[in-house]
Amino acid sequence: MSDTMPAIFFGHGNPMNAVSANTYTDAWAAIGRSVPKPKAVLCVSAHWYIPGVAVTAETLPRTIHDFGGFPQELYEVQYPAPGSPELAARVGKLLGPITMDDGGWGLDHGTWSVLCHVFPEADVPVVQLSIDARQPSAWHYELGKRLAPLRNEGVLIAGSGNLVHNLRAFSWGKSDIEPYGWAVRFEARARELMLAGDHAPLADYTSLGEDAMLSSPTPDHFLPLLYVLATQNADDAVTFPVEGFDGGSISMLSVQIG
Repeated sequence: MSDTMPAIFFGHGNPMNAVSANTYTDAWAAIGRSVPKPKAVLCVSAHWYIPGVAVTAETLPRTIHDFGGFPQELYEVQYPAPGSPELAARVGKLLGPITMDDGGWGLDHGTWSVLCHVFPEADVPVVQLSIDARQPSAWHYELGKRLAPLRNEGVLIAGSGNLVHNLRAFSWGKSDIEPYGWAVRFEARARELMLAGDHAPLADYTSLGEDAMLSSPTPDHFLPLLYVLATQNADDAVTFPVEGFDGGSISMLSVQIG
């Protein structure tokens, strides 16, 4: 469907990517040049993980620096993309009763550290959707299906997290270290399932065994992927425009639907 916007899951990794130039940021920029310019972006970020479903509804969302211990230059980054109360209202209509957040949140680094490379002019309205921490993974996949009509309305649906995200095993400052076997195996299995269009095992990813549990010991970074997969149409191709591992235990894989 040439008139349908793609849906993209970004492996966002280290917040320092926001102020870096590397193979990942170059690939994010290339994605921004390759996709049609959307009317707006709806982003599901791993870092808005709360007990409820909410959507940012402010006109000018603030840039949130939701991390600690990084160089000052990262805290000085601002991503002044406008919000879209209209898109927030549309999301509320699709998902049912949800909280309209009019300033309590904003754009966290899961969103802006990637979008500052994808849309560096910050001229595309951005709305964030929270992840309800109370719900099982399959629930999120089913909720994501209800967002699919947005792709035909000029909205880029984005997820930002990491398919493999184990900070306990992460080797700080060693971006080129060999990834763990369990990380490589789980990513390979997930790719196979996505290419086959078999989402059920991923929607219940903890059933995939020890490799899955080591790769995603907490669900927050994995769940944004399900929102993207849930919007797939029968004729959508699946591609992986960004690949690689950071610190041995974080997959930087991006997944593009359509």
